[in-house]
Amino acid sequence: MDESIEWTEAEGFPLAGTYVGPQAVLEGVFMRLGEIGDGWAVEADQIIAEGDTVVSLGNYTWTHKSTGAPAKVKMVHVFTIDGGKVVAFQQHVDTLKVRELS
Repeated sequence: MDESIEWTEAEGFPLAGTYVGPQAVLEGVFMRLGEIGDGWAVEADQIIAEGDTVVSLGNYTWTHKSTGAPAKVKMVHVFTIDGGKVVAFQQHVDTLKVRELS
């Protein structure tokens, strides 16, 4: 990640917002995924790259905290690369479904 990365989680997602810098991404996103569910994972089914843009299509999977039921929601991640580092990230996901399954 670039030191000034702008990482945007979708509006309506439990971790919604834009986080600037690797430390903010770590603390605001990765350290908080457990708030949504246990065993959080990203499964990339397809990765498409052109120019400075990389798009990942796949699924989020996790286990519901209360019921232990498995959850799965389709996602798209869009990365912007500059100088070999990620300078921007944009999440696309069905936020209502995430909230329903969490």
